[in-house]
Amino acid sequence: MSLTRYVAEFIVHAPFEDIPQPVRRLGIRSVLDGIGLALAGQVAATGRIVREYLADLGGAGGPSTVVGSPLRVAPRFAAFANGIAIHADDYDDTQLAVASDRVYGLLMHPTAPVLPAVLALAERDGRSGRDLLAAYLVGTEVACKVAEAISPRHYQHGFHTTATVGAIGAAAGAARLLGFDLDGTLRALGLAASQAAGLRENFGTMAKPFHAGRAAESGVVAADLAGRGWTAAPTILEAGRGFFQAAGGGYEPSLIEGQLGNPWTFDSPGVSIKPHPSGSLTHPGMGLMLDLIRQHDIRPEQVRRVKVGTNRNMPNALIHHRPRTELQAKFSMEFCTAILLLERKAGLAEFTDEVVNRPDVQAMIARVEFGVHPEAEAAGYDRMATLIEIELADGHLISGRADFGKGSPANPMSDAELEAKFHGCAAWASLPHEQAARVAELVWGLEEVADVRELAGLLHSPADQGR
Repeated sequence: MSLTRYVAEFIVHAPFEDIPQPVRRLGIRSVLDGIGLALAGQVAATGRIVREYLADLGGAGGPSTVVGSPLRVAPRFAAFANGIAIHADDYDDTQLAVASDRVYGLLMHPTAPVLPAVLALAERDGRSGRDLLAAYLVGTEVACKVAEAISPRHYQHGFHTTATVGAIGAAAGAARLLGFDLDGTLRALGLAASQAAGLRENFGTMAKPFHAGRAAESGVVAADLAGRGWTAAPTILEAGRGFFQAAGGGYEPSLIEGQLGNPWTFDSPGVSIKPHPSGSLTHPGMGLMLDLIRQHDIRPEQVRRVKVGTNRNMPNALIHHRPRTELQAKFSMEFCTAILLLERKAGLAEFTDEVVNRPDVQAMIARVEFGVHPEAEAAGYDRMATLIEIELADGHLISGRADFGKGSPANPMSDAELEAKFHGCAAWASLPHEQAARVAELVWGLEEVADVRELAGLLHSPADQGR
């Protein structure tokens, strides 16, 4: 059996009943998180642009909801809009890694490309919450294992895995939801792999969330065409001119062959849910910094300088050392450190252009030094080891180390903390609290929802909520 065929067999035949209940629960947590982020993401500047773009296409009146807006459009465009929205604030969940050289699972954000694809199709077809959850779990499992298997060169040389592998995961979820047979699923995977694109040079710009939206849309397009008989290579993953070789220069078979659902990625090594709207690589340091600030009651005026040390892959992604926009700030360890020293919090309200450019923020950013630390480098790339040293004005040094941040499987958010994050995102999007509470109730009980259109209807806003 070819590798691609093995993946397709899993997509078609993995029984929902065999998915462990804890994995289903973890998937539901990420679905709730993703829906909240889709609401909040409509407030971002990208949300307004996307809504204007879709309106100009003349496709209004379709069957699928653009979350948090009055628009209903064709499934591919709903997937596009909602994928962008989920990733717009860089607040969405992140895969962890199994192998120590795999750069934290190559930083795959599984929910942003997969959930919008399967949600748009499930709403169109009136499918059950159980069907939606099965497709979502299958799609994210395929995406995470493909990301784990591809050579680290893929990410290190500039590909954005959420964009590239995300298209494959979205197609896997769509094929599962639509009930494709093996041949149809192979065709969908082949078409998705040929659409896989997205470059990390665009981090800190609107192009980064575009990657997630385009991946979600690519998955829907691949499934739509495959369902109509469009042909594609049946060995698209492992072929000499296929995805793994062309995009990464190879792959590690042991990290995918026989590994789908064995164990499920949500179970091990797990998926992190973010407490802050910034790149996941900032989170261990942010959690550590907040702990040190609270433990020692550090005040901004006491701080002479801060040193933050990580392995070499982290500065390779956190590329904005003197940010001037909120999007740059999400990929700036200096800003994320500085804002905690000044505000002792870092939420949606702190990641704005106005806050980033405040004189006190820029002055504190200048006191932060960020670079490679040998101890962090030696810890391996399957963790995000971060060392912090704070020098106070009186010469006193305060230091610490963290390998993972709050929200990781090692230090997970409780259900209550996750729901609080969801309600914060819903409030940011001006969704009435009672409506948001009903959304949360339906998602927690997703397996019992008879028709996803009940849930989607609550995500449809009668008026544009963009700010």
